[in-house]
Amino acid sequence: MTRWKPGDKIMGVIRFGAYTTHLNIDQKYVTPLPEGWSFEQGAAYLVQVLTAYYALLNLGNLQSGQNVLIHSAAGGVGIHANRIAKKMGAFTIGTVGSPAKVDFCKKEGWDRVIVRGKDFKEKLAEALGERPLHLVLECIGGDILMTGYKKLTAQGRMVVYGSARYGFRGNRPPVLKLLYKFLTRPKIDPQRMTTSNKGILGFNLIYLFDRSEIMHQVLADLEQMKLPPPYVGHTYRFEELQEAIKYFQRGENVGKIVIVL
Repeated sequence: MTRWKPGDKIMGVIRFGAYTTHLNIDQKYVTPLPEGWSFEQGAAYLVQVLTAYYALLNLGNLQSGQNVLIHSAAGGVGIHANRIAKKMGAFTIGTVGSPAKVDFCKKEGWDRVIVRGKDFKEKLAEALGERPLHLVLECIGGDILMTGYKKLTAQGRMVVYGSARYGFRGNRPPVLKLLYKFLTRPKIDPQRMTTSNKGILGFNLIYLFDRSEIMHQVLADLEQMKLPPPYVGHTYRFEELQEAIKYFQRGENVGKIVIVL
């Protein structure tokens, strides 16, 4: 028995295998496309907004008046995370990898925007001022991760949902470089967490895929927030999929890259 019929406008999530012309998925992973939204906006919404909401609220326990650091501020998750955090009354600091993305972030309402570089530690301290850092949404890794962790206040939390530092351009992975990054990754002693009173949580959205009832509860909560539609920065035809992936690898995109048929 199904609530859907041919012609209904819907959006959905799938564990793997979305780079295709047709999908066959269980109806429990489907939800209505909001009125007035395009299919491109629907495709850019679920994975990113579910990641942002669950990381901020369910894991990060974000409270009104707190201060949050969110990386990849011009990306799909980052944009939604800022919108949700502002709805919660938080002070938001976003980071980007390129100065070209700063103006976009300012228009999105970030309180502070940092271009990540060797001076990230100093820029973060300047952006915070006298404010404590309560929460970090971490998706970069390396020194950036460690800097954010050290800056967390007592009872602060870091939610790790990615490691962009392992990304590379081109078709052939730089094996030795990636191995070096892996071997030199941050190593945090869990015993020291009891004295610093801060913690790290890891999150992969597949966790919600296996618990669809939680996913739909999160979507119901998000509906009450009345967030604007996702920002679709670029669209490519299905035949241009390879070019789309290469563009994503360059890290130049703002918002979501969507493949259309």
